[in-house]
Amino acid sequence: MVDCLGWRGIIGIVMPSTNTSVQPECDALRLRGVTNQIARISIAERPLSSEQAFIEHVEAMRAGIGAAIDQVMTCGPGHLIMGVALEAFWGGVDKAEALRHELEQRAGVGVSMGSDALRAALAAFGARRIAVLTPHQPLGDQVVRQYLEEAGYDVVRLKGLRCASPRLIAHTSEADVRAAYRELDGDDIDAIVQVGTNLAGMAVSAEAERWLGKPVLSMNALTYWNALRRMGINDRIHGCGRLLEEH
Repeated sequence: MVDCLGWRGIIGIVMPSTNTSVQPECDALRLRGVTNQIARISIAERPLSSEQAFIEHVEAMRAGIGAAIDQVMTCGPGHLIMGVALEAFWGGVDKAEALRHELEQRAGVGVSMGSDALRAALAAFGARRIAVLTPHQPLGDQVVRQYLEEAGYDVVRLKGLRCASPRLIAHTSEADVRAAYRELDGDDIDAIVQVGTNLAGMAVSAEAERWLGKPVLSMNALTYWNALRRMGINDRIHGCGRLLEEH
């Protein structure tokens, strides 16, 4: 569906309530005639210092996805972004695909998730050997690595920032992200991938591509790119990374 302001398309975006990065990064990519409509999954801001706390955090996000989808679909979006990246990787490729089909059936529209959007972005560059930056604790890193290796990628290096709580992920400084990219880079990789939707990596990733000379794919940017392309909107967006400029 379209309306007066979203005459090219309306994108629904589901994200955790603690997340302060998805909305501004997606809004920075919004084209004239496209609107972003937000629904939040209510979760607690809590320490993630133990594996049990991390599992409970993930379960709370999982439990709230359906209700958030139901809420945002009442405004009639034509496509949906699931801004919960870790859940999109959980359980490997088959489980992630099953989740996407389940969400699409519930929403009645196409759904872009971080996992399949990332695979599409890597395919656009022909990248197979990758380094990965996450904000996660070790269990989250394991989930991401398992998915990517099962999908056929060579995860040469992975760095988890072990952010202390869901909300504090967004407090990671550009300097820290920049330093992490330098640490992850090497002649043995084709691309760097930043996962975690609350890690504000879009601007630094676009900047890093210039001095690393390879794709640096930021989660919110690549998921929004996937949503636009699946909606048939092929405009090139400059200044936010090669993926949006070239593909």
